[in-house]
Amino acid sequence: MAKRERVMRMSVELPLWRALSAYRVLTMLYAVGLFATAYDKFTRPWVAIAYYAVLCVWTLATLPRVANAVSCTKRFLTADLTIALVGILLTRVADASYRIESGGPTLPSIWTAGSVLAFAVKGGWRWAAFASTLVAAVNVVERGAPTRDTVHNVILVWVASIAIGYVVEVARASEATLARALEIEAATRERERLARDIHDGVLQVLAMVQRRGSALGGEAAELGRMAGEQEVALRTLVSGGMVPVSRVSEDTALGAVVRAVEEPDEDEGPVDLRSLLARYAAARVTLSEPGAPVPLAPAAARELAAAVGAALDNVHRHAGDDARAWILVEDEPDAVIVTVRDDGPGIPEGRLDQAEGEGRLGVALSIRGRLRDIGGTAELISVPGQGTEVELKVPKDTKDPKDSRGKAEQR
Repeated sequence: MAKRERVMRMSVELPLWRALSAYRVLTMLYAVGLFATAYDKFTRPWVAIAYYAVLCVWTLATLPRVANAVSCTKRFLTADLTIALVGILLTRVADASYRIESGGPTLPSIWTAGSVLAFAVKGGWRWAAFASTLVAAVNVVERGAPTRDTVHNVILVWVASIAIGYVVEVARASEATLARALEIEAATRERERLARDIHDGVLQVLAMVQRRGSALGGEAAELGRMAGEQEVALRTLVSGGMVPVSRVSEDTALGAVVRAVEEPDEDEGPVDLRSLLARYAAARVTLSEPGAPVPLAPAAARELAAAVGAALDNVHRHAGDDARAWILVEDEPDAVIVTVRDDGPGIPEGRLDQAEGEGRLGVALSIRGRLRDIGGTAELISVPGQGTEVELKVPKDTKDPKDSRGKAEQR
């Protein structure tokens, strides 16, 4: 029986909306109770009764509106805050002047904080600051002058609402990050499952076609070579998951890559060198790399990968289509070392100096020049009849390459 995995998203806002609904009902009852205990002290109690009737109906009828962020619309928030502000201003009409001057409660009392908190939960601390500022201004108008109690209550509501709004914004960001992490985990597991299926099926078939094609020769050998190149490309894709499948040119058995590779962004920080070198893996090019990422500055990684490409191009040009090449990546504590080795005939003694004198500067500029510009070194060892080995070493604290360096012609 197949096991299905679900990515569950938790809403960190749901408890806040439930608490807000309960708060609005309780504070409504509290405001009505305050009025009932001081009914005989009101100069116009019928104004207060009319307001409380509207307040009770509005609070109970709009409970679904404060159930979640979708239902709590801007229009509702505006109307809700308007009822709170009107109630504050009606206090001067309904209550006795001496009670107002002595710091008596307004008609909505602490119910007003529920309107401000709805702004905070819906829109974050900026919305909360806007709503609490309006409440503060109306309270000062109702009192006639800023008193100590008024300032104290206003600051309390202002600080509490802004703090809750900020917490809501942080919670939403954390929820989005968690959901993204769960999605990535689910996608990774699915990719690993597909990779196993591909490894057990497609890759084995391509490897068998390569072996049989090489054994049969002729057109079958060419088919086998193409199957081998696609096997390497597919294996790189399923193992790394970050390198697109290459388009292998038809005129080289080494699998020189002809593709548009996205250049690393200088502002994105270190990049994984493996993702740039994986494009060079082919039927006759074996790439050996560490299991962990090999971070390097974007400019240095780009130049190092280009130098590796130049070395492989030299192998193709001078060692022939039947030559094999190996790329070894070593991640040292203070440097990254990439070694390119082939099984070609090697370079005759003095050939490099002769090529440089003839104006062919492939090794001098495309390889050594690139490494020199980023503070690295390039060592070339070649023994006639035993192939060539190029060791490219780049310190991890590399400098940016010179922008003025031109493209060099291959040797």
